[in-house]
Amino acid sequence: MTVIEPPVDVKRHALWEDVLAVLIGAFLMSWGMYLLSAIDGVTGGLAGVAFLTSYVSGWSLGLVYFLINVPFYWLAVRRMGWAFTVKTLAAVGLISVGVGLHPHFIDVASLNPMYAAIFAGLAVGTGMIVLFRHGASAGGFGILAQYLQKTRGWRAGYVQLALDLCVIAASVALVNPWILLCSIVGGVLLNLVVAINHRPGRYFG
Repeated sequence: MTVIEPPVDVKRHALWEDVLAVLIGAFLMSWGMYLLSAIDGVTGGLAGVAFLTSYVSGWSLGLVYFLINVPFYWLAVRRMGWAFTVKTLAAVGLISVGVGLHPHFIDVASLNPMYAAIFAGLAVGTGMIVLFRHGASAGGFGILAQYLQKTRGWRAGYVQLALDLCVIAASVALVNPWILLCSIVGGVLLNLVVAINHRPGRYFG
């Protein structure tokens, strides 16, 4: 028996939907990054580089995260287009501000490290999916992962995972072993969320 697939709705998101998605995705990602910073944890990708730089330099995580993303906008403009770049720049800016705002609204002084890392991984991964599906990213390695998925068909989650493992390996000398283990668990969950939910040809919005 022949199965007839339902027609695919390829209508693009409206502008207000993209704006709302960037706000939601940035909020989720900044919340996850704040939880990790609260336990002196680390994550993968360029965000992980920002964490390590912040720990070594003493600069605020939000500022380092924003500045370290700047070189990647050149790739975004050349390969992904201005719409993608503008939305990504907005997301990175909101994430950078959000990381510094969360401590003013919630106290996480007694947070369990493993719980924080798991929650952070799920929050950041979900935030990345929201951004990806609206033609944006969280900058840095996310831009590279999106580019490789678009041009080579490589799954963005797996590309991100490979880059994340490199950054986490570099964290061994700076992060407490237990916190590093918690961070790795969170990083694996983050990339599973992306790999499972963001596949070429599956989403058309």
